[in-house]
Amino acid sequence: MTMRKPTTISRRSLLMAGATVPLCGILTRRASATEFSYKLATGQDPTHPVNTRAQEAIDRIREATGGRLEIKLFPANQLGSDTELLTQVRNGGVEFFNQSSSILATFVPAAGIVNTGFAFTNYESVWQAMDGALGTYIRAQIAKTPIITVSKVWDNGFRHVTSSGREIRTPDDLKNFKIRVPPAPILTSLFKALEAGPAPINFNEVYSALQTKVVDGQENPLPIIATTRLYEVQKSCSLTGHVWDGYWILGNKRAFERLPKDVQEIVTREFDRSATDQRTDIAKLSESLRVDLTAKGLQFIDVDRATFRQALAKTSFYNDWKAKFGDEAWTQLEKISGKLA
Repeated sequence: MTMRKPTTISRRSLLMAGATVPLCGILTRRASATEFSYKLATGQDPTHPVNTRAQEAIDRIREATGGRLEIKLFPANQLGSDTELLTQVRNGGVEFFNQSSSILATFVPAAGIVNTGFAFTNYESVWQAMDGALGTYIRAQIAKTPIITVSKVWDNGFRHVTSSGREIRTPDDLKNFKIRVPPAPILTSLFKALEAGPAPINFNEVYSALQTKVVDGQENPLPIIATTRLYEVQKSCSLTGHVWDGYWILGNKRAFERLPKDVQEIVTREFDRSATDQRTDIAKLSESLRVDLTAKGLQFIDVDRATFRQALAKTSFYNDWKAKFGDEAWTQLEKISGKLA
């Protein structure tokens, strides 16, 4: 039997082999390393469609960019109240922020035009406006600031009035009714015009304000009422649909411009895709939640929305806001809403 000669490895070969493996590992790690680590803050509960669809967009962005852009989602006001987060996205402390038009209007007044009372009657009119000339106008006004919109508008839904006591059936029922509103001038103005007592309160304080009777009611879309369990501290919901509100995915302009062009395009593409999915979610929820919330003890009241719009038209509300928004924006709104002022 012939004995095989032991294989010998020179010191030089061993050193070269040892150097080659780590180098390959280093190159692989570098190729897949995260170049940009950004934050996306929202005010909504983790179960809200805003967050589930945003997370899907984030996952697709990470995959499509090969891990170059990593976005971490911070829901439920974890990084601050809505007004605090608006400041953070302006100064770059947060790179992306999901913000409702009503709060954004405190910084970019034009954004608040979508909250004009009883301007939209249905979703068809909403998307005709927001995916058309009015939406283009609003985005251009936002872009004049340190922030930009990185996708088409998402859906916050039609807002409805809830109450812990008095049932709101007619405009007269709103007189002296203490109602929480977001810190949004146009919503405060709307309820003042209808002789209610609006109290601007940040969203993260709404539940406790209702629980302790600081206010008697509030107004929000049904998905918000459901995901934040406001039905536990309210007895009735009047389907006023007094305003439609949208969410904008806002980006700090400098942070967004630091991203390579191809990454910017991926971000917009994937957030646009999730916007479409989220719009469908909210529309479906707005229908199904009436049944779900009724089972949880919330009484629903159908109202004649036309009587509320007529009552509002008798005040100076529409003329006042037409003067503030300007003829260009107001003309685009009335192309969809019909004559308001």
